[in-house]
Amino acid sequence: MRASILGLFVLMVSVQSASAQQTSVEQEIIDLSREKWRWMSEQNADTLATLFHDQARFVHMSGTWGTDEEIDIIRSGRIHYKQADVHEVVVEVFDDTAILWNRITLLAVVRGNEVSNPFTVTEVYKERENGWQLLAMTFSSVRSGHSIEP
Repeated sequence: MRASILGLFVLMVSVQSASAQQTSVEQEIIDLSREKWRWMSEQNADTLATLFHDQARFVHMSGTWGTDEEIDIIRSGRIHYKQADVHEVVVEVFDDTAILWNRITLLAVVRGNEVSNPFTVTEVYKERENGWQLLAMTFSSVRSGHSIEP
C-alpha cells in the first residue's frame, strides 16, 4: 500500500515538473518574442540576423520574402517597426518547435508614412544548438475585438 502511495506521489511530482518545464519554455519564447520586437524597433539588424534562420519566411500585407530581404528592410528603414503593443500572447510547444501568436497594435513607418494597424502575428521558432531561431513570421490583419483562442 505504501509503495502504491509513494508511486502515485512520484508520478504527481513528475507531471508537475513536466508542466513547469513546459511553462518555462513557453515563457522563454514569450520573452524572446518581446526582445525581437524591441530589436525591430531599434532597427538592430545584426542581432535579428542571428535570430532569424537563414531560410526563414516573412509574410506581410505587401508581400512575402526571405531573411535577407527582411534584414535589408529593417536595416534601410523601409519599414521601421517603431512600437508593437502586445495585447495577448498564446504559445504552443511541440518538442523542439514553438508557435507563438501575438495580438498586437503595430506602430510603424512604411515608405515615410506613420501607420498603426492591429495584427495577429504568428511566429514559428525551432530550438537549435545555440538557442531558438525564428523560422517564420506572418502578419495577419484583424478587426478590433479579435482575440486569440487558447
